[in-house]
Amino acid sequence: MDDPKTLVSTDWLDAHLRDPDLRVIDATWFLPTDTRNARAGYEDAHIPGARFFDIDEIADSRSDLPHMAPPVEKFISRMRAMGIGDGHQVVVYDQAGIFSAPRVWWTFRLMGKTDIAVLDGGLPKWLAEGRETEDMPPILRDRHITVQRQASLVKDVTQVAHASKLGDHEIIDARAHGRFIGVDPEPRPGLRQGHIPGSKNLPWSELLTAEGTMKSPQALRALFEAAKVDLAKPAICTCGSGVNATILALALERIGHQNWSVYDGAWAEWGMYNDLRVATGEA
Repeated sequence: MDDPKTLVSTDWLDAHLRDPDLRVIDATWFLPTDTRNARAGYEDAHIPGARFFDIDEIADSRSDLPHMAPPVEKFISRMRAMGIGDGHQVVVYDQAGIFSAPRVWWTFRLMGKTDIAVLDGGLPKWLAEGRETEDMPPILRDRHITVQRQASLVKDVTQVAHASKLGDHEIIDARAHGRFIGVDPEPRPGLRQGHIPGSKNLPWSELLTAEGTMKSPQALRALFEAAKVDLAKPAICTCGSGVNATILALALERIGHQNWSVYDGAWAEWGMYNDLRVATGEA
């Protein structure tokens, strides 16, 4: 099941860890309500050679919304400084398992870079198997990187509003069910509760096994179908702030559904504006 363009196992990474053109990224990010420090965790122990990708910093600083996709120029600058460029196979992981790593997988795809995979089970699985870690940062060497932004992989609020009204896309929300139906509070203050009208709910946690790995493509497909997602339509993935939505995108790619995009502003944007309709209750 290893696929260097979507998802690879800890066995695969261990076997390729010393490849000269392999680059590893720790892309840990936690919700605002979580007190853990992602960078401190990286500095304590990371997979050998891993660089730290700060999702909040490698973002569009011109936007008031959290960690919006970075401009092309900023992405190029940060990746060159991290020694990541053309010809590299990238593996991205996070300290939670599969939580924020798919966001960086999507960011690379948005920039036209497809030689990137998420580490299945992330750092928890790597540690549980007793595999090697280190606490020293790697030696970085500048590497040229060519970027071609893929605009089809991202949607803005206007495009999502049209899709909600016309019903020509499947809008899939990765938030927990209580947040989707509007009974549980949002982790960010000032946001309304509920969901985008016409959207379907498939919480990201349901895509993972009890061990924190991604379920098989057959099981993933069954989950989308159980959520009444019409896989004949293009999909727009959304969540709270555009992070967990990318787990849905990765799952869609794993089942061969390649006509998907991510609503980058997500509920952090939609829930903020009173002129955008909000639905509550079941889908």
